[in-house]
Amino acid sequence: MKAPLITPADRIFVAGHRGMAGSAICRALQRAGHGDTSQGGALLTATRQDLDLLNLDAVQHWFAEHRPTVVVLAAAKVGGIAANNTYPADFLLDNLKIQTHVIETAWRSGVRRLLFLGSSCIYPKFAEQPIREEALLTGSLEPTNEWYAIAKIAGIKLCAALRLQHGFDAISLMPTNLYGPGDNYHPTNSHVLPAMIRRFHEAAQANAPSVTCWGSGTPLREFLHVDDLGEACVFALEHWDPGSPEAPLDDSGTPLAFLNVGTGVDLSIRELAQKVAAAAEFRGTIHWDPSKPDGTPRKQLEVSRLASLGWQARIPLAEGLAQTLLDFEGTLIRGGARLG
Repeated sequence: MKAPLITPADRIFVAGHRGMAGSAICRALQRAGHGDTSQGGALLTATRQDLDLLNLDAVQHWFAEHRPTVVVLAAAKVGGIAANNTYPADFLLDNLKIQTHVIETAWRSGVRRLLFLGSSCIYPKFAEQPIREEALLTGSLEPTNEWYAIAKIAGIKLCAALRLQHGFDAISLMPTNLYGPGDNYHPTNSHVLPAMIRRFHEAAQANAPSVTCWGSGTPLREFLHVDDLGEACVFALEHWDPGSPEAPLDDSGTPLAFLNVGTGVDLSIRELAQKVAAAAEFRGTIHWDPSKPDGTPRKQLEVSRLASLGWQARIPLAEGLAQTLLDFEGTLIRGGARLG
């Protein structure tokens, strides 16, 4: 029988465990029984106060002290279109530093397996739809998030290069747009779905006659519940070995070092707004401001490679929206910092 790629006895470090993706990955690892202390395992986390990922010396010292055997890199500087346009240098510099520090230190420290979490924004703005993994670096990026995308592409390539040159078992997953518990609901620095949840909830509470949304509403987007992403990450860590005969190959017959993660289903931003408005019980009018940027016209991932290994998303958008609205209301009650 083939040995499992990770076991409950592994010491698994989740970098970025307080973020939306990182916390979902921690929940999924715990559900699967990983980090079992009775078997010598551990689920390792560190706050920003405990570990500054922008400081290479601090990262090296932390790895030497805690000795992780598996690393999941979910830490990143993230934000929506407005944040990317306002702070391009921060998005590029901070993400390059975080990725390089963690990935290189993991390799040099003898970590057995690493999962790097990328983003679907790595693909060209006008990539053929649905987007296959082969589309990477075949065209120009979407200008409103190219700084973040370039950093993520560098992370993917670093993982692939370390695998090729040094046999380091690093894999990468490219999730589509995420939403769910733990999201950032900041009025200007959040992504489209949490921004809509906040806007429509506030409008419903105030009995406002209308809500104005950015752009034309015509771009198409795909949304993945973050708990589905967490399950996909655990599945990939447990089952995906790019060196095995069953591993997905690209069009040239080379094993893929990164795979798309999504639902394979998209909808227009206008349809999304209507669904969020209904979930928030907003009954006013929705206006659109075409002077604001739309971003990429369409971004639907082709997800058959991960499906061929046996994984598919399970949480429908309607169910996920209801859960996320409850999370937002809970954040309001707690006075959370994610409100901005």
